[in-house]
Amino acid sequence: MSTKKELPEEQRNELLRVLKARFEKNQNRHKGIAWADVQARLEANPEKLWSLDEMELTEGEPDVVGFDAQTREYIFYDCAAESPKGRRSICYDHEALESRKEHKPKNSALGMAAEMGIEILTEDQYRELQQLGKFDTKTSSWVKTPAAIRELGGALFCDRRYNQVFTYHNGAESYYAARGFRGSLRV
Repeated sequence: MSTKKELPEEQRNELLRVLKARFEKNQNRHKGIAWADVQARLEANPEKLWSLDEMELTEGEPDVVGFDAQTREYIFYDCAAESPKGRRSICYDHEALESRKEHKPKNSALGMAAEMGIEILTEDQYRELQQLGKFDTKTSSWVKTPAAIRELGGALFCDRRYNQVFTYHNGAESYYAARGFRGSLRV
């Protein structure tokens, strides 16, 4: 049975080839995890492959970064060196997008993540990612913002400067050419 969120065979095979090559090139991100196990899980979950393809199309370069032993799920994060190009110049959420009277961005981080079937990284997940390499040395990425901050109109973003990971705040309606978001997907 085919669904809207299922990739055609040729596109699925190409995505699996790209993901496998990235997996093999970056073994430090997923020690003790075998590609064959990941691929079997992906092939059994075509809607997750669709989401990974969306991550890839927006230049997120998704890769396996862990395995949750409790849920038995593989965890993918966007591992592009800089915030994904296809997800920049966006505000934080739909409410922020709607609040802009002029010069509205095309979308929001939470809106795009929902459309793609992924979750935006939390601050803790962002810091975990930074343990695997140096990310966002020239860009920044929105991160999941606590409700108390969001209710006051703010949102959080992170980056890496001076070999240190920083968390900042901004109005949720703001957007910049060098700020996007990173996502996570459990399979």
